[in-house]
This record gives sequence, C-alpha cells and structure tokens, in this order.
Amino acid sequence: MADNQDGIYIRESIGGVPVEPDKSRGKGKKTPRKTSEAVAATLKSDPYIWGIYLMLVLISIIELYSASATEVVGTNVYAPLIRHGMFLGIGFVLLYLVQRTHYGYIARFAGLIGVLSWLALAYSTFMGVEINGAQRAFMLGPFTVQPPEIVKLTVIIWLAAILAKSQQRHDVKTSGIVYSAIIVAAFGGLLALNGLTNTLLVMVVSVSMFLICGIPLKKICIVIGVYAALFGVFYLFTKVINRSSEFDKVGQTEEVVTTGGGDHSLGSKTQVNRIVRFFQGVHPEDSLTDENRQVIMAKLAQARGGIVGKGLGNSRESVRLPLAFSDYIYSIVIEESGLIGGIFLMILYLLLLARAGYVAYHLSRALPAFLILGCAILIVFQALVHMAIVTGLFPVSGQPLPLISKGGTSVLVMSVAIGIMLSVSRYATRQKEGKSVRDNAEAQHLGEDLNAINASADN
Repeated sequence: MADNQDGIYIRESIGGVPVEPDKSRGKGKKTPRKTSEAVAATLKSDPYIWGIYLMLVLISIIELYSASATEVVGTNVYAPLIRHGMFLGIGFVLLYLVQRTHYGYIARFAGLIGVLSWLALAYSTFMGVEINGAQRAFMLGPFTVQPPEIVKLTVIIWLAAILAKSQQRHDVKTSGIVYSAIIVAAFGGLLALNGLTNTLLVMVVSVSMFLICGIPLKKICIVIGVYAALFGVFYLFTKVINRSSEFDKVGQTEEVVTTGGGDHSLGSKTQVNRIVRFFQGVHPEDSLTDENRQVIMAKLAQARGGIVGKGLGNSRESVRLPLAFSDYIYSIVIEESGLIGGIFLMILYLLLLARAGYVAYHLSRALPAFLILGCAILIVFQALVHMAIVTGLFPVSGQPLPLISKGGTSVLVMSVAIGIMLSVSRYATRQKEGKSVRDNAEAQHLGEDLNAINASADN
C-alpha cells in the first residue's frame, strides 16, 4: 500500500486481483494486508513429497551404480553413474522450475503439449529406431528420445484440463467424457503398435481419473467397453499385418530393417511370444536361452537376496542379468537389500500416492486435485507394474522403475511429474482458506473455464 500526495490510498494486487486495505487497525490509519511479495514468500511446496523424491533419487544413485556392471567400459567404473547423474541433475532443474510455475499455466497449454507429443509418438512409431523388438524412440542428436514415456504424462495433463472444464456436481459432462475417451484411444492406438503395457498404463490411469472426478460407474463401464472393443480391433489389425507380412516374405531372404519404417508385425509377435512364455513359466530343468535369461537371472537375484540382502554394492547377478540397470533394477534392489528393502521401496511409492490423495482431498478446485492425483497414480502404478514384471506376476515388458531405472527420457518425465505435484501443493488453495487473497489469485490464474469446485473437498 502506498499513498499519494492527496491522501488517496493505492490498492495492492496479486495476479491482477485487487486487495482492499485492512481498516481494523486504529482510527484514521489504513494498514495494508499482505503484499504480493509477502504472500508469495509464504507459499511452500509440500515437504513430504520433497522428501519422497529425494529418497528415491538417493536409492537410484546407489542401486544404479551396482546394477551397471555390464555397462562399464575401460577403466572408468563411474561412467554409467555419471551419465545417470547428469539426467538426474537435469531432472532436478526441471522439477524446480516446474514447481515454481503455477500449475494453471501448464493446464492452459495442455492441448498444444498433447498434440506435439502425439506427433512425436507417431514419428517414433513409423520412422523411429527399434528398441528391444519394438519401435519406441527416435534420435535427437546424441540422445535417444522415447515418446511413450512423454505421452503418459501429457495424457494426464490433457485429461485433467478437459475434466476440470466439464466438471459438474458429482459428475462430468458427457462431452468431456467423450473427448477424454477419444484422446486416450488416439494415443493408445499408437502405443499398442509398440507394446501393450504402456497402452494399459494410459487406459488404467484414465479410468482412475474418471473415478476421481466423480463420473458415475455406468458411464465408466461404457468407456471400458469402448476400450475393450478397440483392443479387439487392434488384435484383428495385427493379425492382418502378420499374415500380410508372412505372405510378402515367402521366397525372400532380405533382413528386416530395424530403423525407419520397420516391420510392425515384429512388435506384435514379440508381445504374443512374451505372453506365451509367461504362462509356460520357467522350471529348474530349463536350459538358459536368450528368451528366458532375464526371467531366470531376475529370480536368482531375488532368491539370493533373501530377507535382509547381501549388502549395498554386493550384487552378483547384475553382471549376468541383461538390463539390470533399467527394466530389472528392482531385482538388484532385492538382491542387495532383501525382502525388507523391496517392501520399503514399495511403501515409499505408496506413501507418495497417499500424500497426493491427502492434498487433493483438501483442495478447493477440481483441476489441481486431478493433476496431483493423476501424476501420483502414474508414478505409483508404473512402479507396481515394474515390480510385478520383475517378480513374475506380469509378462516380460520394458517398464522402467520411476526415478530409479536408467533412462534419460523416463527420469526427466517423472521429474516433471513430481514438479507438477509440488506446484499444486504450492499454489492450489485449500478449502478452509475461503475467499482469501491466495484464493482470489488462483481464480485469476485459472479463469472461469478451469475454476470448477472440487466436489470431494472436505466442506
């Protein structure tokens, strides 16, 4: 507050929202409320989410150093750790910048972000390079970019914005449900060409967000039915591709090109073979082959870990286990820290979801609640899928352990997801704050279309 020469008081404002002076102190004197700088200084990110993130990063550094034995080249044993540390450092910078940015700005550009990520996914699917029998990436200079990892987060941001705009009292407009289902189908169709696990992840997270935003169970069942029908169409489509591919290869001896417009029937065949081997299982009398090596070595690592493990840095199977540093790093965690360490890591992820649920429950508006829960569900569900694959509950599929497995794209995307959660905890208004200055500032950032009330708030 400042006064001019005529004694007229100038009002402070935050985010363009005027703040009236406080007239309760003294007679004839007007004391201002908190200025925008003072209010901004009081906004803090959730310390529990920060703590879980830093703990996961610490575990990642320790375990990836042990699991990267097969990647050591020459005498520099720290090279894999340095590369991973570089991505963790970039991820931390992104996280810090995102958590200092109002989540409303991110939601505003959700459509643009979604379209760009879909185009990147389409490019990697039809023009990218093959990784582990599926086209999932493209090269950007010396770096490999995996759009499926980016897509999983952008779908959540896009759905959160659409569902917030379509929010009604304990329900969502039918148009919002239709738009959301179309978006999931558009991304899922491309993801399914490279692997069903990411497709299932996106669909499960989308259904979870439908439940969170209060869509009636009947409508959710209809959406699930549509998803199932799309899976059926995809299955028939891949069967046609396989038959066409087999027909074209009769009498030919050329090798399948692995870069740029490769054979998509290869990806579907790999998926079917993995499912078949999953139901067949592994047995003590089985000989070691390229197909069962990962499963057998992962089970040996877990069996060797026992209850308390062999100690940090004492992994033996990391030398023989392919992809121990990425798709099977959880088995190295169990080998070194035992069943106790494996359960501790699982609980750490679940605590992240629990904390996100606690924050979301007390928020005044729907959009931040959808964002923080969507990001948490993605991180936790992907972690559980990774653990289920490593322990033999799910078929083999490439799914990194969030923030722990090696993988630049995955680390960066998950860091941004944590940053969005921290941004929500920093800027979103709690329902008990009512018509406060902070509440008015948030309303100004969101505008009328994204300003829907959180129906699950503890009123």
